Amino acid sequence: MPDMLGRVGLISVSAAKGLIASVYYKVTGVDVIGIESSVGRVLATDIKSSEDLPAFSRSVMDGFAIKSSDTFGATESVPAYLNVTHEVFMGKLPDFKVNMGEAAKIPTGGMLPDGADSVLMLEHTQKLDENMIEVVRAVAPKENTVLRGEDVKAGELLFQRGHQLRPQDAGVLAALGISKVTVHKLPKVAIISTGDEIVPPESNINPGQVRDINTYTLAALVKVNGGEPVIMGIFRDDYDTMTEAMSKSLNCANMVLITGGSSVGTKDLTPKIINSFGAPGVIFHGVALKPGKPTIFGVVKETPVFGLPGHPSAVMVAFDVFVRGVLLKIAGLSEDCVLSEYSGRVRARIAKNISSLPGREDHIWVKVESRDGELWAVPILGKSGLINTMVKADGVTVVGADKRGIPEGYFVDVRLFQK
Repeated sequence: MPDMLGRVGLISVSAAKGLIASVYYKVTGVDVIGIESSVGRVLATDIKSSEDLPAFSRSVMDGFAIKSSDTFGATESVPAYLNVTHEVFMGKLPDFKVNMGEAAKIPTGGMLPDGADSVLMLEHTQKLDENMIEVVRAVAPKENTVLRGEDVKAGELLFQRGHQLRPQDAGVLAALGISKVTVHKLPKVAIISTGDEIVPPESNINPGQVRDINTYTLAALVKVNGGEPVIMGIFRDDYDTMTEAMSKSLNCANMVLITGGSSVGTKDLTPKIINSFGAPGVIFHGVALKPGKPTIFGVVKETPVFGLPGHPSAVMVAFDVFVRGVLLKIAGLSEDCVLSEYSGRVRARIAKNISSLPGREDHIWVKVESRDGELWAVPILGKSGLINTMVKADGVTVVGADKRGIPEGYFVDVRLFQK
């Protein structure tokens, strides 16, 4: 039997995710960019080191380059004595060799001279005169040094294709002389807003009209998740108008998001329009998810299309649960990048009882507070059409479809909103 919205049954969130995962997604093309702009971008090729890092053995302390065997057994009561014969200068190749009984003054980062196998810290010496030091502590071979290639060896695989570059990765690339990288282009995501009552944010509203919230919420979500939003505009609930908007979106984007028009009613055109562009068309319509039940997922010409609910809170939940993962795949992110699913999560105690209907996955807005050294998740409850609940919340916790709720004081995972 159809439900109140005309759908024949709702599928579970896990089943919906399974259907989404079963689809082939065409990855974007490539760009060559400078490493100064590379953070957050996804590599389109493997990167191997062409040289050793560091390129020479060097000191990690201010002190003296020595032969470690000259210090064996040295203590404060029975010190060793070394002649200071040379000095290492930063950025200069030492043109001398350290022999038995000798020491060369060396700064942090200085190149280890021939003959030396360790560095004696300045703090473990006493200066007797300009040419001799007293050693009060033994030094082991390689101590206080970094050897050539100890960090990265020539030919070593640094990053695999599909890796999302981080700030520290840019630093390693710079250290190895790699100033440009080949990355996947940012996926373009077309955003279509529908509804006869929707007007632009800058408009004065008449009775019955509302300003367009979802377009700008979605554009921000796309951007923080590595995509490039393409705002198509606001379109009337009219078949020809929306079909034209869909056609233009498919020609300019790697993904299409349609907000509004996903519930079944006299003006619900989204499923019909998606199907009009050919197979496979709509893959599912309606999920056992609150908020976000009327979510649609379809594929047109290898382009994923999502029909998202009209309520802003439901749009955010549906994006996080379904859209985000597809966007990352289109961006070329590696399948084994499991951390993306768990990033931005904290563990907290729920601050009040939460009830839920079994068979439905509930996403609850929460504010995170610190109480006596513990994190607590305070539910921010409100009607689905309210938007202020999103502003007050720090993140979302999920009540699984197999649960009737969460008792006060139980630990929950909170997925924090991205910034």
